[in-house]
Amino acid sequence: MLIHKPAGLLTVPGKTADLQDCLISRLVAIEPKTLLIHRLDRDTSGILVFGLSRLGQNKISRQFQERQTDKHYQAVVAGHLYGEGTIDVPVVYDPTRPPLHMADPSHSKPALTHWQALEQFEINGQAVTRVKLVPITGRSHQLRVHMQYLGHPIIGDTLYATPEQQQLSPRLCLHAAYLSFQHPQTGETLEFNCPVPF
Repeated sequence: MLIHKPAGLLTVPGKTADLQDCLISRLVAIEPKTLLIHRLDRDTSGILVFGLSRLGQNKISRQFQERQTDKHYQAVVAGHLYGEGTIDVPVVYDPTRPPLHMADPSHSKPALTHWQALEQFEINGQAVTRVKLVPITGRSHQLRVHMQYLGHPIIGDTLYATPEQQQLSPRLCLHAAYLSFQHPQTGETLEFNCPVPF
């Protein structure tokens, strides 16, 4: 099952009573066989795939774990950015500032993101750039932290952007736009695109 998750909705329930409304709960109410495979941050929109059988869940989950899926995101970041590159810096949880994560070059677990600038423009007189982001690893908040580390936070990001950069968009401008994986039974490569809403 493929879903276009809206920004602002959790994938799974949060820890407190006020964070129980989430995509998986809504889907299970419609289709009780729905099984979680992967997640998106609450403020990130875009493609999510869910299993409808244990076999499907296990096989597709393994593809995510073994980096056999192909995922592309689009984001709008602060400042003008040109060309393309790779960010190879570990991202770890910051226990002093929950729920924040941070770039930590000394950490042992790698975090790798490829980026490509797509277009430069302005919002309210402020320079911004639309970028394609390809996470090779899947650390929590990886894309958000990596763009902050690069000096170009994602606009609308209430955790990692400056107040001025947050004001440039009413939402986090991060969207899971493309996903491909192999069908768990036939082995056929399936490709899905989800239009970018910003």
